[in-house]
Amino acid sequence: MRTKLTKLALGAALALAPALAAAEGYKGLPRTFLWNPNFNAVVDTSEYAGDGPFTIGFSNASQGDGWLGTFYHSVQYGVSQNIDKIKRFIVTDANGDPTKQISDIQDLLEQDIDLLLVNPATADALDPMLGRTMRRGVPVVTVARRVESDTSFVSFVTASDTALARMSATWMAETLGGEGRVVLLPGLAGASPAEMRLQAAKEVFSQFPGIEIVDTQYTSWSPANGRQIMAAIIQREGAENIDGVWADSGLQGSGSVEAFIGAGVTGADIPPHTGGDLNGMYQLAHENGFPFAGIDYTPSIGEAAVNLSVDVLEGTPVPQRLDVNFQVVISPGHETRSISADVMLPNYVAMDRPGELIMGSGIPDYNPNTFSVDLPN
Repeated sequence: MRTKLTKLALGAALALAPALAAAEGYKGLPRTFLWNPNFNAVVDTSEYAGDGPFTIGFSNASQGDGWLGTFYHSVQYGVSQNIDKIKRFIVTDANGDPTKQISDIQDLLEQDIDLLLVNPATADALDPMLGRTMRRGVPVVTVARRVESDTSFVSFVTASDTALARMSATWMAETLGGEGRVVLLPGLAGASPAEMRLQAAKEVFSQFPGIEIVDTQYTSWSPANGRQIMAAIIQREGAENIDGVWADSGLQGSGSVEAFIGAGVTGADIPPHTGGDLNGMYQLAHENGFPFAGIDYTPSIGEAAVNLSVDVLEGTPVPQRLDVNFQVVISPGHETRSISADVMLPNYVAMDRPGELIMGSGIPDYNPNTFSVDLPN
């Protein structure tokens, strides 16, 4: 059994934060740590301390979209930065199937891993398996997506889905002056980021009686799905009757913008949109000039999770939840009463880079097509 030693001290956060800060915009402690009204326990990991180098198993939910691909590269980059401490790094990919992921984890445990790093496909399906892994004495670190029970992992590494959604939904509601018809485009049904973001966004919109939710459609974080779903909504409702589109990522948000362009709505006439991560979304917002707010769910959490995993195996106390910084990016002239930009859109968008580029990788000179690092055998 692990024990909670104390509450997360500012000194511990300061030790973690600088390496995770982004190159642009806000560089302080993660605001999700500063603003959290609850205490974040520090977990005593001395029972897991051993002599390295270590064997780490990584059970990945999927590489089914651009963000997940960049996230996996960030994990690999983190391993390459700890190659003297990691002798084996065994990777499985569940292709989005929680049943396969449970089987993958069982296979990893049979290979005598020292720690399980996992991006769960779904929260409910993976929770019992991760609980059993912990009771077996193998520490679990979850990243990007979490499971339901705090006892099923040592630490969860995130960029805060709830903060991302509350800020983007607040920006949308204030941009519309508290009145308007809004479409909600969450990501993958059942995945904790999508469900937490949707719940948090609805929490915000419920405080604005003049905001009407026209429709809510899961998109699986797919640009093609975002385009197809929004095209159908435009056809049904009429583009002029949609005042804003809240997307929890630019992956599907870019598809929504393209649907409006396909319907003949262009430039600043495109309704306000939210959605970070995808450079192509930033490019569309910059080129067309519609009101836009983007917050990256930074894939650099992959590297942060590897660093934390090594700390666990060396017996270093770790926070039960590690928040990694995100940047708030807003188009010029579109800051609101509550939401200000860390960096303005023209200073963030990479117009000379591919639209498929996922922002916030934390990897120097990152190019997903040529990315390569040295990894353990």
